[in-house]
Amino acid sequence: MRPVRRGASPQAHDFGDYADAKPDLVSRLGSYCSFCERRIATNLAVEHIQPKGLSKYAHLEGRWENFLLACVNCNSTKGDKDVDPAEVLLPDRDNTFDAFHYPQDGTVSARSGMSPTVTAMANQTLKLVGLDKKMSQTRDENGHMVALDRASQRMEAWVAASDARFTVTANPSNQAVRRMVVELAKATGFFSIWMVAFEDDPDMRRRLIETFEGTEPSECFDLATTLPVSPAPNPDGLPDGGKV
Repeated sequence: MRPVRRGASPQAHDFGDYADAKPDLVSRLGSYCSFCERRIATNLAVEHIQPKGLSKYAHLEGRWENFLLACVNCNSTKGDKDVDPAEVLLPDRDNTFDAFHYPQDGTVSARSGMSPTVTAMANQTLKLVGLDKKMSQTRDENGHMVALDRASQRMEAWVAASDARFTVTANPSNQAVRRMVVELAKATGFFSIWMVAFEDDPDMRRRLIETFEGTEPSECFDLATTLPVSPAPNPDGLPDGGKV
């Protein structure tokens, strides 16, 4: 889950219609689901961290600090579940990249070695948006697998990232290849998978951090080493931030 910085609101007051915040959110965070990391060219939703459907959060419906972006799957799974930022890990205030493990089978799990408390938060976050769901076996009329769910699409991203890593390794000094791979990563989405695929190539990781909107400003990566900075600096001082 890519850590991001949304930054200060582009206006001095709450949004009358929260949908009006979408252009600024996309500009600052990119066209990606803030939870599953898929690139969604259209139909990204303005996601309310604390749901507008619960009356106790009605005053946050137009609040910039309560917005992220979400795909239809993560948004519908999360629904109107009550969210306490102290009990989950959120990409706008925690170093969520450092909290999760992305193996090539398309699953996502809590990273080993964390405290029991943070591990419980990570698992609760996966459950909140359904990232703990298993891959569905969807086939076309010819019996070929079709990647319709998030786990299957993560597997496809792993194939693309692994192929790109092979190409970069075979052409280590070719700057054009490196630039093209970064553009492919941006078009594919799944930032965390690309970061893991290039874990031994700080130059490529730095390019990814600098290219995916909102990532570098989060200050969750040391640009010299590209290693995660944990706990998250939480530069906007959001409540209950910096848990990991």
